[in-house]
Amino acid sequence: MEEGESCSARRELTALVVDDQEVLRRIHGRLLKDVGVSHVEAARNGKEAIDIHRGGQSFDLILMDLDMPVMNGIQATRGLRAMGVRSKIAGVSARNEGEGVKEFQEAGLDLLFPKPLTTLHLSSLVTQIKPL
Repeated sequence: MEEGESCSARRELTALVVDDQEVLRRIHGRLLKDVGVSHVEAARNGKEAIDIHRGGQSFDLILMDLDMPVMNGIQATRGLRAMGVRSKIAGVSARNEGEGVKEFQEAGLDLLFPKPLTTLHLSSLVTQIKPL
């Protein structure tokens, strides 16, 4: 590692962005790459996230939206944890309080961030991740 190179840039981290809004999937994917995540994939809802994992893929980090059609973030997080997924799961929500948020956290989240995500949020998060 060269002097000045960040710790997160040398690790080969992978991430899955789960959000029903295409613009946010793209923005969050770009931000993740900007903070050193080498491989980013996306899913449009919680069911797709679970299907991706059933297909054998795994990720160091999952950014999970709370409110999505088909399967929301609470259901998907519970499902992933029940499957034994050990990835760091960071919830992302425009809501910052209420029963849904509490239930989301109790489903197995490691962290919860408000929308919109920032480079500062993700940079802090990425430095905490140990590759699987």
